[in-house]
Amino acid sequence: MKAPGETTEPTRRSLSGADQAGTRRGSHSVKAWRSLLLVAAFVACVPFTASADDVVVAQINGVDIKQSDLDFAASEVGAQLANFPPEDRRRMLLQFVIENELMAEAAVKAGLDSGQSFEDRLKYHRRRTLRDAYFDKSVRNAVPDEEAKKIYEAKVAGMKPEEEIHARHILVATEAEAKEVQERLKKGEDFATVAKEKSKDPSAEGGDLGFFSRGQMLKPFEDAAFALKEGEISNPVQTQFGWHIIKVEEKRTRPLPTFDQVKDTIISQLAAQKAKQTIKELHDAAKIEIVDPEIKKSMQDAAVRGEAQPEDAPEPAGNVEDNH
Repeated sequence: MKAPGETTEPTRRSLSGADQAGTRRGSHSVKAWRSLLLVAAFVACVPFTASADDVVVAQINGVDIKQSDLDFAASEVGAQLANFPPEDRRRMLLQFVIENELMAEAAVKAGLDSGQSFEDRLKYHRRRTLRDAYFDKSVRNAVPDEEAKKIYEAKVAGMKPEEEIHARHILVATEAEAKEVQERLKKGEDFATVAKEKSKDPSAEGGDLGFFSRGQMLKPFEDAAFALKEGEISNPVQTQFGWHIIKVEEKRTRPLPTFDQVKDTIISQLAAQKAKQTIKELHDAAKIEIVDPEIKKSMQDAAVRGEAQPEDAPEPAGNVEDNH
């Protein structure tokens, strides 16, 4: 079992999820939609008016799953999928809806679709559905693409071109082994074949590390890799994980993210800001009385300590570089 923060690639620094998303598409951590599963039985109960293009995308035990089901799922969990490519988001939303439907069917068979507990759940989720409808109308749909485009253009304008390299490596235990590997490669043996035979890094198939920029690898490895020319093979390089032989396949200027790649993330951030403003306005106009004495005291204590209420809590700053 890996320790917290440990990377599966010995050369690669421990990166945040957003940084890893910018290196290789395969590094997206699909924690999946399984962790997003909320109130499975309720999804089938949500009323909606199907549009003419509300196409069927799947069938589960004879039940149609339509595009509108994916749209409702997106309003529930879509923000958590913002950093994934569009084709992955749609697949994950369908998987989420499929699990909802399967668990809803199982709940009906278990007789869980009646009784006071079920009625209380429906009452709560009716309010939640109304909240979502108001959020979509007054918050999400109130954020224009033009506003997101301005933020994108301002951030991209401030980004400097950055060099990336596509490299392979073979990791061995000793310097003698590294020199042996180096000689074999210089004689023309296939890099991927030698890597499969000798490398201690199973996470890099054929030794392939994909494209990376400065700051993503351990410094001795990075310095050696960026000093190489395309097609060149390094001398043995030592890091805390062992000895490396590196080959640079290609060098390029890191492409900037397109607006379409980051639009959903920027709009989600703008919507979060608008949501805070909307919630504050609703709070200010409402009469709220906390009846539970323990919760009331806890809120008073938090206010004394200067802790932010949920609607005032700061959102993490966005970065268009994290999403390409």
